Amino acid sequence: MSKLVEARFNRRQTLQTMSLGLIAGLPLFAAGSRAHAESPISFDELYGKVSVLGLEFSEKVKQLQGKEIAMRGFMAPPLKAEAQFFVLTEIPMSICPFCSTDSDWPDNIVVVYLGEKQTFTQPSQTIEVRGKLEMGSWTDPETGFVSLLRIRQAEYATV
Repeated sequence: MSKLVEARFNRRQTLQTMSLGLIAGLPLFAAGSRAHAESPISFDELYGKVSVLGLEFSEKVKQLQGKEIAMRGFMAPPLKAEAQFFVLTEIPMSICPFCSTDSDWPDNIVVVYLGEKQTFTQPSQTIEVRGKLEMGSWTDPETGFVSLLRIRQAEYATV
C-alpha cells in the first residue's frame, strides 16, 4: 500500500537543502504547504484559435476547467467600490473592458469572482489571482455582464 507523504521543511532545513542543491549543481524542488497545487496559465494559453466564428478555448483551458489555477495580470478598474468581482486584463487598462455580448469578448481578459471581498489595487499593479477556472458563456444575473472565462472563489495578491 503506497502512502503519499507531504514533505515539510523548517527554515533551517530549507536553507541547508538549498545550499546542498546549489553546491551539487542539482535543481531544488520544494514541497508546498497547500493541499492542492494551482496550475499556472497565461493569457497566451487561453484560446487555441480565433476565427470569424469566434474564440475557441485551448486544450489547456479545457483540461483545467473546474480546477485551481494561478494567473497573472492587471485589475481593470471596478465599476463600483463594493463589487465582489473584477476583470483581470493582460495589460493595464483605465476603464472596465466588459462588452455587451460574448461574440465581442476580447481574448485578453478574464472575469474574477472573489471568494471574499478584498481591497482593490491600482490598474498598473501586477497581481496574481488564484481560484477555480470556469469556461463557457455565462450572464451574471445581478449585472447582466456576459463572460466566456471566469475564475471563481478567487483571491489575489500583488506581485
